[in-house]
Amino acid sequence: MPRTPRPQAEVDAVRDVILTEGLALFARDGFDGLSMRKLGQRLGIAAKTIYNYFHDKDELYLAILTRGFEQLLARCRAAADTPGAPAQRLLAMGRAYVDFGLEEPNLYSLMFTWRFPKYDDYVGTPMEAAAQTELETALQLSELFRHTIQALAGPGIVLSDEDTRFLLITMWAQFHGYVAGYNSILLDYMHDRPTSLKERLLAAALAHLQADLAALRRLPTTEVTALA
Repeated sequence: MPRTPRPQAEVDAVRDVILTEGLALFARDGFDGLSMRKLGQRLGIAAKTIYNYFHDKDELYLAILTRGFEQLLARCRAAADTPGAPAQRLLAMGRAYVDFGLEEPNLYSLMFTWRFPKYDDYVGTPMEAAAQTELETALQLSELFRHTIQALAGPGIVLSDEDTRFLLITMWAQFHGYVAGYNSILLDYMHDRPTSLKERLLAAALAHLQADLAALRRLPTTEVTALA
């Protein structure tokens, strides 16, 4: 007699536990140090049971990454949907990004800091489709910020793709530098209360972005095009 399929909620709950403990092992042992056997021991189950949920370590890793970008994207979308001018929305999005990085240090490091496999490493492998899903989710986050930066430029101003990317990278570097410095405890050696710097850094990043936008409007050689 065939076994009765378990409720989807139960399956999802087990997957969540595996993802959570898998992240903890990636943080402790690195990508090469994680094995399904170690993960099974941590969970108190046989390694073969994990294979009922994930084909291998790479699928587990990509699932953790995808879930991380989904969570960060949801936070930033909620911030982007708050009422207010583009500058206010961008500030709220930056705050959502930084808060995620501080509240989820291991997940953030897996997504943005540690030298783990990236999409290109999976091209031509059985995991390419899963890697593509992860990449597309991450790029949605990038596009959300790019769209809001374009809105900040003001009506009648179209930023070139190159300029938008530059502005995004400049702003992200400030957010990421703060999160990475805080999570690595390096900021503790530079400031006695690094958490107190968050709002000031967010405001400075926005002011820097606005100054760069103003400079782009003034430069005659810029690719910014004013629409009649």
